[in-house]
Amino acid sequence: MNGVKQGSGEGDERLSTLINNAAAVRAICSAVEGTLGPKGLDTMLVGGQGDVIITNDGATILERMDVSHPAARLLIQVASSQQRHVGDGTTTATVLAGALVGEGVAQVTRGVPVAKVVSGMQEGIRLALAAFRAHSRAVAGADDPALRRIAYTAGREHDDIAQLVVAAAAEAGAGKLREDGFRFADCVLAHEAAASAVWPGIVLSQKPLSPLLAPAQRDVGVLVLHDAFEPEAVGDEALVTEAGFQRHLLLREAFRSDLAKLPELGIGLVAVDRGVDAEAEQFCADHGILLLQRLPRKELQLLCAHTGARPLRRTALRKPPGELAAALGRAGQAAYDERLAKVRVAGGAGEPHVTVLVGAATREVVGERARIAQDAASAVQAAIRGGYVPGGGAAELAVAHELERHRETMRGMEGFGVAAVAEALRRPLAQIVVNAGYNPLEKVEELKAAQLARGSDALGIDCDTGQVVDLLEAGVLDPTEVKIHALQAAGEVAAAVLRIHTVIKMKPPFEEP
Repeated sequence: MNGVKQGSGEGDERLSTLINNAAAVRAICSAVEGTLGPKGLDTMLVGGQGDVIITNDGATILERMDVSHPAARLLIQVASSQQRHVGDGTTTATVLAGALVGEGVAQVTRGVPVAKVVSGMQEGIRLALAAFRAHSRAVAGADDPALRRIAYTAGREHDDIAQLVVAAAAEAGAGKLREDGFRFADCVLAHEAAASAVWPGIVLSQKPLSPLLAPAQRDVGVLVLHDAFEPEAVGDEALVTEAGFQRHLLLREAFRSDLAKLPELGIGLVAVDRGVDAEAEQFCADHGILLLQRLPRKELQLLCAHTGARPLRRTALRKPPGELAAALGRAGQAAYDERLAKVRVAGGAGEPHVTVLVGAATREVVGERARIAQDAASAVQAAIRGGYVPGGGAAELAVAHELERHRETMRGMEGFGVAAVAEALRRPLAQIVVNAGYNPLEKVEELKAAQLARGSDALGIDCDTGQVVDLLEAGVLDPTEVKIHALQAAGEVAAAVLRIHTVIKMKPPFEEP
């Protein structure tokens, strides 16, 4: 790989900001690149209060790092964008961004104008994205055997988690996984008391009021209130008057009449996003109704989607039972899980849903198991949406060679930017073999020659033996969307860093006395 060559005199002064920013970017990359690949190691994050996280998840490392350098923060935005849009591949995106910055700075210090380097890099990235799409293999459906290997690779070779994720994907169906706005990773729930399984429904985080008196319910109505479950309030000033007190009594009596409708309508679960009146709590306990208060808005929306319920205000409880029934949801099963201290709901009349329950041996490893399962779920969803390519840096190396051939046909200094992209695309493979204990120069050249000789992008390096193997046969697969978005985000941030000529500290905002 090309290094940053520092000049002297005027040139050194002119490039000092660029070199300083590149050094900050390199420092961030060094924190996560050691976790890349099957032989990557863990990173220990230590908090100010002595709290410790041990992980090799790039998103977690970058999110929890204490970073002050502005250019380094730009690099962390790459990981945030990758995690937000794809949910996997944050380490790859960070390594690519760091490599693009390093290679771009190397070209600039050789005398290539920054504008030419950036323009060439943008052209190279455009060609590389098209090449990745051309190399992509489509997924046949939610039961495609390739998904198991994708989940296994993204799940850091945890076979039990890969099995759960693939089973959940088959339960949800390819159509659901392709929906815009649906995040399969949000279906993962890790708990130290959970038995690893796929639950064909949703799990609500809140413990019901009076959980010991809440039996399991079957074929129940579901009432969702975007309001407090209590009578309408009368102001304190009005209560001291006779008329105000009489109104308070009337409202309380009307609320009791509203409560009496619940058993008549077969309601077995009431979910509220605010507080609950003590009388309502006692009524529900007496009639075996699961009552959840202060449920997060996101979970209320999920409950409505799964059961078909329409959220109501408390004044809607005054409607006749026939009109009220039209707004209720239905669930085949609703029960309080005492081990998890959560409520499970399944068999909803609305949209199907699935939850991946991931067990953990101790509380300390719950977070890491959740991150692993979320990465696997994100990778499976990305593969269903956009297909897959050989993993292990093999696809990047094949695309890099195509860029090299295009570079030979170019005229002008933009070709140096294309060459920088080609060199950066070799970085993931080089780092993977370094983490496995091999010489990166030797293995990269060996694999390049093998791919050219056989005309195949599926050839890669076996990190156990160091030999060239067919990664499609070995089952080392990566979603195409992960590669595409990682390169796009990395290219945007690299261009931004390379174009920074001066860093100036802003004065604080003006405040009038």
